Amino acid sequence: MHMTPRDGALDLLKWLALLSMVLDHLRYVGYSVDFLYVPGRLAFPWFCLAMATNLARARAATATGQWRYLGWLIVFSAISEIPYRIYIPDPDTFNVMPTLVLGLLVARGWQQPTLQSRWLAIGAVLLALVFPERLMFGFFGVLLPLAMLLVIRRPWYFSLLPGLVCLAANQWQVLYGAARMGNSAAIFGIAACLIAPLIGVLLLQHARSLKPPPMRRWAYALYPAHFLALLALRQLIA
Repeated sequence: MHMTPRDGALDLLKWLALLSMVLDHLRYVGYSVDFLYVPGRLAFPWFCLAMATNLARARAATATGQWRYLGWLIVFSAISEIPYRIYIPDPDTFNVMPTLVLGLLVARGWQQPTLQSRWLAIGAVLLALVFPERLMFGFFGVLLPLAMLLVIRRPWYFSLLPGLVCLAANQWQVLYGAARMGNSAAIFGIAACLIAPLIGVLLLQHARSLKPPPMRRWAYALYPAHFLALLALRQLIA
């Protein structure tokens, strides 16, 4: 059997995205650590880039395997909602996984010109347009995996496109207003949004020789688990 060698750079990107997410959510432990907002802006675009990378390699994959990928995201979207709502104070949106589910459908609809994929992509776009306030990162967050997919094999400067989409997904009007008032977290947050896709693409290109622990299906459980771990930490230091 032909075995595709594991991409160490992709595993590293996933681990760094997970670390960025945990740092971002540490802001809700109880201490004033607003500066963690900046590295937190890297998590979502890097997860989207990892998704786009998997899609770019999945053209020859079986339809069963691709549906399984979507199925795992949907299952853990539901599982994660309860710990997410327990840990995050007064959340305005669902957890991030529903955004990734819709983003996956949009990117697959572009990549696979089948009637079923196109209709699912259209449905995902419509849901994002009608209910952007219920989705973490809103309508532009749903478009970010597609933006990553479009530039993943192009010259590095094309990464500015998903950088702009990432900034729009992070409420750029609020960030811009705060930056004009001199808020350093907003200024560096804008920069992080713009360059996150570029950093991720460069990492995928130049870190292939690294061999971090492989991130397999068990890693889906890390998303709800990290909320529970941080909740325990908050209770411990309260």
